[in-house]
Amino acid sequence: MSTFQAPKGTYDLIPPHSATYLAVREAIAAPLRNSGYGYIETPGFENVELFARGVGESTDIVTKEMYAFETKGGDRLALRPEGTASVLRAALEANLHKAGNLPVKLWYSGSYYRYERPQKGRYRHFSQVGAEAIGAEDPALDAELIILADQSYRALGLRNFRILLNSLGDQECRPVYRAALQDFLRGLDLDEDTRRRVDINPLRVLDDKREAVQKQLAGAPLLRDYLCEACKAYHEQVRELLTAAGVAFEDDEKLVRGLDYYTRTTFEFVHDGLGSQSAVGGGGRYDGLSEMIGGPALPSVGWALGVDRTVLALEAEGITLDIPAATAVYAVPLGEEARRVLFRAVTELRRAGVATDFAYGGKGLKNAMKSANRSGARLALVAGERDLAEGVVQLKDLTSGEQTAVALDAVVDEARRALG
Repeated sequence: MSTFQAPKGTYDLIPPHSATYLAVREAIAAPLRNSGYGYIETPGFENVELFARGVGESTDIVTKEMYAFETKGGDRLALRPEGTASVLRAALEANLHKAGNLPVKLWYSGSYYRYERPQKGRYRHFSQVGAEAIGAEDPALDAELIILADQSYRALGLRNFRILLNSLGDQECRPVYRAALQDFLRGLDLDEDTRRRVDINPLRVLDDKREAVQKQLAGAPLLRDYLCEACKAYHEQVRELLTAAGVAFEDDEKLVRGLDYYTRTTFEFVHDGLGSQSAVGGGGRYDGLSEMIGGPALPSVGWALGVDRTVLALEAEGITLDIPAATAVYAVPLGEEARRVLFRAVTELRRAGVATDFAYGGKGLKNAMKSANRSGARLALVAGERDLAEGVVQLKDLTSGEQTAVALDAVVDEARRALG
């Protein structure tokens, strides 16, 4: 037993389970790469102020969940709790918006950190794949991102997820709704923390999961009744484009998401097999975020999908991904000369693109063959002194048990043929 363990609320990804996570990331990224999105990677920590301004000072993420610290040089930094603010900061810093080709389409994959109460599906360190389209205000862009997320989930075989959709209005109509909501909320029996939230960002109160709060919200004014004509028309276009693409969604008037920067389109992917932590991903439009962090006006839209949550959704539906074995050929040398000869053959097979492993540590035949079977390899390459004297090695099919003598200089071709 090791003295050290992973910190509370975190996890290690180890084979073979880690292969599922890699396959999920790849499945989410594939439609993005096919739609003009380029890969971006940002630091694991940023200036605290980036998140305070971007994510919102009243959000739980900033007030309760962010890992913030001061460096020896006196800088105030935070481990990134989400991806959008970092990606937008990087795009602005690199002047990607000035290259003349808007929107700037970017996708990313990485680890994020929030100090939360650990439970199944909610960790302090978690993995996301995200996408951002920066610098264009177009309902087709909002629809595109929702369609791409839907496509990636369906490619994984998921079926029991739902897409919730709402509009949060813009700087014209949201202030009117905000005032009406504040008037309503101030008449409720709320605790001190929630009352403070009513003053700073009342929409966040709608997102409160506590039953005592939800019961009192029954008669709350609805944002849809306050949307201006431009926001109504924009939202209707998003809905029409999704419907035309055959992507089902549900209108959810209370959907606000947990970040302050959203405007107009907001959406969430939920899976009913995950219990209380049903959200597997989500996003929306954030037209004012660029200005909030000191950039020019760049209307943008994006999403992030949780890799951990997606894996749990696959488990809930009983889906096992078809992941090829890491090893196709396993070499078993018997004796020193065979070690030299087979190691050279292993190197040639790898150079030819055949996933190959080797019986290291001088194992005997029995143990080496056990290792070959455990590796998931389809073929074993076995050689002893007699084989080498005849200039051959034995190619053994580990499923059927059939064994064929193969000339040393034909190993690569014969292994490829046998693997199909």
